[in-house]
Amino acid sequence: MDIREEMTRQFGAEKTGGHGGLEILKHIGPGLLVTVGFIDPGNWASNMAAGSQFGYGLLWVVTLSTLMLILLQHNAAHLGIATGECLAEATRKHFPRWLGTAILATAYAATVATALAEVLGGAIALQMLFGLPVRVGSVIVGAFSVAMLATNSYRRIERWIIAFVSLIGLAFLAELALVNVDWPQAAVSWVSPSFPAGSAAIVMSVLGAVVMPHNLFLHSEVIQSVHYEQQGEKVIRERLRYELFDTLFSMGVGWAINSAMVILAATTFFTRGVVVDDLATAAATLSPILGSAATIIFAVALLLAGLSSSVTAGMAAGTISAGMFGEEYDIHDRHSSVGVALCMGIATLACLLVENTFQGLVLSQALLSLQLPITIFTQIRLTGSKRVMGRYANSRLTNALLLATGIVVTAINVISLAG
Repeated sequence: MDIREEMTRQFGAEKTGGHGGLEILKHIGPGLLVTVGFIDPGNWASNMAAGSQFGYGLLWVVTLSTLMLILLQHNAAHLGIATGECLAEATRKHFPRWLGTAILATAYAATVATALAEVLGGAIALQMLFGLPVRVGSVIVGAFSVAMLATNSYRRIERWIIAFVSLIGLAFLAELALVNVDWPQAAVSWVSPSFPAGSAAIVMSVLGAVVMPHNLFLHSEVIQSVHYEQQGEKVIRERLRYELFDTLFSMGVGWAINSAMVILAATTFFTRGVVVDDLATAAATLSPILGSAATIIFAVALLLAGLSSSVTAGMAAGTISAGMFGEEYDIHDRHSSVGVALCMGIATLACLLVENTFQGLVLSQALLSLQLPITIFTQIRLTGSKRVMGRYANSRLTNALLLATGIVVTAINVISLAG
């Protein structure tokens, strides 16, 4: 067997089933796809709000959310690798039809909220760059994202978008060396839960911005589209190992970038008593590295982040809508294409009605936190079942960790709502 054949066998380079735009995802890695969600416009708003209002106090939410995300994303990928079914398909197949439809409907609604943040963030960037009204920018971003999904033209620029946005994320990390960070306090805050007065919405927003329900559905779809389950037990076991490394590395990068955003907002704004309620103001955090061009570069990065993440949100919506009919995602199939178009259409319409754009970004992420327990407990039911997973069903330890995650997320939501 030559090297090319071995790489094909190990990594699934041969594509099965025409899934259009999903082809690019197997080249960039599912973990990196999820990391795009770490630095989308919703995350920028949530992290800036957390740091400017509560200093280092909510860093623990970033840490806890990332640990949960590692467990959940690997588990979702586990489902796709072992069964050849994505989370949406498995929900439709293994739950009573009425219940499966209800679960997927809530996931779809959460995906619309995600798309709202992405479109709105892109529109804010267009306003910063060209002075366009946010409503006009929303229509442009929404239409452009649908066009990229419908034509698969985004495949030519997706990796460039991810690379550029990642560089901006690294700029946030590099800037830590240029500000006066109280590292002992940050270290304590990373591992010490606290709920400062008035932090309820921000806690939920940061949690929802990191552990995003639509990414669980999309991750499992990207993985299953290669159909490792048809390539033998050895390939499945090896792919599970590679996927875990991919997830650990990618989520670690996301944790660092999110933490850097919170810390920079804390050192730049909280120490001066400035509350960030506008992403244009937040652009100033890049000035030590990027100088007078900070606002333009920040806006360009925000635009690219919005476009890139709106594409993945649209794909997730198509995955969920196709799953309602027991089908895989395929942009050329009406169940997928209608799901994509409807999600982006509703999200764009909602952007036209939002008065406070920054608050809209924060609240959209909080909505994701409210839906998250539903997706988590659904995933536990599926991946813990030998009827679904066979010999690859969750171990008792994995089930216990997943159950604890679901309980913790639910408890945070309850405490935040009560607060």
